[in-house]
Amino acid sequence: MERKRVVIMGAAGRDFHNFNTCFRDNNSYEVVAFTATQIPYIENRRFPASIAGKLYPDGIPIFPEEELTDIIKKYNVDEVVFSYSDVPYDYVMSKSAIVNSSGADFKLLGFKKTAIKSNKRVISVCAVRTGCGKSQTTRRVCDILQKKGLKPVVIRHPMPYGELEKQRVQRFASYEDLDKHKCTIEEREEYESHIDRGVVVYAGVDYGEILKEAEKEADVILWDGGNNDLPFYLPDLHITVADPHRAGDEIFYYPGESNIRISNVVIINKVDTADFENIEEVRENIKDINPDVKIIEAASPIFSNEADKVKGKRVLVIEDGPTLTHGGMDYGAGYIAAEKFGASEIVEPYSYAVGSIVEVLDKFEGDFPILPAMGYSEKQIKELETTINKADCDIVLTGTPINLKRVLKANKPIVHITYELQEIGKPTLEEVLGEYGF
Repeated sequence: MERKRVVIMGAAGRDFHNFNTCFRDNNSYEVVAFTATQIPYIENRRFPASIAGKLYPDGIPIFPEEELTDIIKKYNVDEVVFSYSDVPYDYVMSKSAIVNSSGADFKLLGFKKTAIKSNKRVISVCAVRTGCGKSQTTRRVCDILQKKGLKPVVIRHPMPYGELEKQRVQRFASYEDLDKHKCTIEEREEYESHIDRGVVVYAGVDYGEILKEAEKEADVILWDGGNNDLPFYLPDLHITVADPHRAGDEIFYYPGESNIRISNVVIINKVDTADFENIEEVRENIKDINPDVKIIEAASPIFSNEADKVKGKRVLVIEDGPTLTHGGMDYGAGYIAAEKFGASEIVEPYSYAVGSIVEVLDKFEGDFPILPAMGYSEKQIKELETTINKADCDIVLTGTPINLKRVLKANKPIVHITYELQEIGKPTLEEVLGEYGF
């Protein structure tokens, strides 16, 4: 039987996982290419033969998504599998129209087809959009499990933006591990806070092999999701975080609505800073599509040991990059902190931006003067550093989950803020975990 010719559309994450679980060593299909978008510098690489399996002795090319229609024609493609996240439904169907009009079928793979079963119990933390508060929720779950005497091991949604062969299975237990694996700023944002708590983090490309390694040292596997993607493992408890600052997105973004539908618990986060009407809209939307789900209300209050340094100062605000660039937020915790701590002015970054930072700000359509913490390469980290050092401001206030002082040298003081999840009322996360036997 002739193999169906397939292209997998992705962003260096879900696409590779879908290949590994559904197409690798599958004689019914020939994956002729991946396409890449959302993240800079991830196209024009090759998915290595050492991971691709026996059917792909030369590996698989990765092209920019802009070339999709040409790829479909050049390779006589039968199916295109859409495999990335945090996009509105009209965006998905627009891609479907492009694919169908080019002569190929358009496919979305189901959750159970791609979710791997673990021999340890699994808690998954996902979201309806990027920037809802997965990180602080995962930290809170880790704290509860550790308090109970259990050892959680976090497996983080993939961010393999470097040499894929070297990133097949990665283990992070120290800052030295971050340096060894040449982690981007985005990776550090997700790993450092777990390392600070003594929690081991795994990530990489091959999530079957990653799971085998994590199971050797874990009492509980904690899936720490990326964007609003579905978990890569079958969860015993599935937690989804929703954001009332973007009310309605929980039923209009792919695949965030699916996360709501399979959830045991939904956390409506940021209720301390959101309008009551938006909180109720999110609650009603959740109940409409998953009437039996437990709902927890929570806040993510902002803390800093150096808040007094902000009052009356001209401040350059740096935020978590993905929250702004494809999460649709105009601002984040840094901007809120600048106002809360009494900054006299929030300095716009564009006049001081250099290199790729200019390109990012050109694409960023927010109305707020915010600098995304971009750092997907050593060159881009250097450009971020130069932008910060050129800025005419008194201090830098960073709302990213990491201490930027570890990755760049600034010529002005950097004030770092933190935020942790705090449940409001009942039930609490600890009570829910207890109900599920954790």
